[in-house]
Amino acid sequence: MKRMPVLLIAGALGLSLGLSACGSDSGSGKSGGSGDKAATAKIGVILPDTESSVRWETADRPALEAAFKEAGVKYDIQNAQNDADKMAQIADSMITGGVTVLAIVNLDNASGAAIEEKAKNQGIATIDYDRLTLGGSASYYVSYDNTKVGQLQGEGLQNCLGKDKKANIVYLDGSPDDSNATAFAKGAHSVLDANKNFTKVAEQAVPKWDNETAGTIFEQMFTQNKGKIDGVLAANDGLGGAAIAILDKNGVAGKVPVTGQDASVQGLQDVLAGTQCMTVYKSAKQEADALSKLAIGLTKGEKGQTTGTVTDPEGKRDVPSVLLDPVSVTKDNVKAVIDDGGQKAADVCKGFEKQCAAAGIS
Repeated sequence: MKRMPVLLIAGALGLSLGLSACGSDSGSGKSGGSGDKAATAKIGVILPDTESSVRWETADRPALEAAFKEAGVKYDIQNAQNDADKMAQIADSMITGGVTVLAIVNLDNASGAAIEEKAKNQGIATIDYDRLTLGGSASYYVSYDNTKVGQLQGEGLQNCLGKDKKANIVYLDGSPDDSNATAFAKGAHSVLDANKNFTKVAEQAVPKWDNETAGTIFEQMFTQNKGKIDGVLAANDGLGGAAIAILDKNGVAGKVPVTGQDASVQGLQDVLAGTQCMTVYKSAKQEADALSKLAIGLTKGEKGQTTGTVTDPEGKRDVPSVLLDPVSVTKDNVKAVIDDGGQKAADVCKGFEKQCAAAGIS
C-alpha cells in the first residue's frame, strides 16, 4: 500500500449503534426539537457507491433514516455512485441547502478533504464515516477498529492454513486510496509476517475495490506462481469471491483458504460452503447508530462523545473517534450474524439449506 498506516488508539466502547444504506434520498423527521439549534438543524450524509459493498443501501441508509426520523431531525441522504465529481456536487447542494452537520464516506482522500474544507468554512460540523479522510478536517470519525479487522483476517487465515504449515500467501488488498485498506493490510501483516512458515509470494491493491479487476489480478498471481498458492488474504468478501471464482476455475476452490470481510450474503454462503475460510462482521446497524447518535447530538450543540482517537499521518492530527469492535466469523458462528440482524436467514440459506441446517440456522 502507498500510504502510511492509520494508527488506532481505541478506548473502551460504550455506545450501541444502528445501520443504513446507499442511494439518493432525503426527508425530514417529526417536527419539534429542543431550542433554536434543533429547529434549524439538518443532517447531510453522503454514501459512496452501491458496488464496493451492498451494505450502504441495504443497511446503512434505512438505519440512519429510522434514527433521524425518530429524533425528529431533518436529513438528506444521498449516494455518490462512485463518482467523486458527483459527491462534490451533492456536498455543494447540501451546504447551500442548509445542512448543519455533514457526514461523508469519502471516495478518495483529496476530494473528501476538499468537501470537508468547504463545509468547515461555512461553519458546518463534519464527520468521516467508515473511512478516515487523510489530510481532511473532519471534526469526528466513526468507524470500526480497522487495524483489528486486518488482524482478525490474518489470524483467520493462519488458523485455516495451520500455524505450523509452510504456505505461500497472496494478498488482495483494498483500494490504495482508501485509508481503511491500508489499516486492514497493516493488521493482517502484523499477524502473518510474524509466522516464519508463511511466505508472501504476491500482493496487490485493487483499485476502487472492483471485483472484476480483483479477478484479473488474482488470475495473474495464480498463473505467475504456477498455481502454488496456499492461502489468499482478501480484504473483503467481494475480492474474496473474485479469487474463489478463479480457484474454482482451476479446480481448487475449497482447498485454498480465502479470507473476507463484511459478512455479506455471498461471503456467508462461501463460508458455509467451505470455499471461504472466514469473514469479518462489522454491524452496519451499530455503525449507523453511532453516526446518528453523534450527528443528532451535534445538532443540539452537544459535544460528541468518543471512545478514542485516530491519528491522521497526512494531516498530522488526532481525530476524536467512535471506534467499534469487529467480529471474526467462521462456519461455527455464522448464525450469530443472522441472529444480530446482519443478514436474513432466507437470503443466506437460499440454495444452501443443508449447510444452514448444519450450522443451526433456520
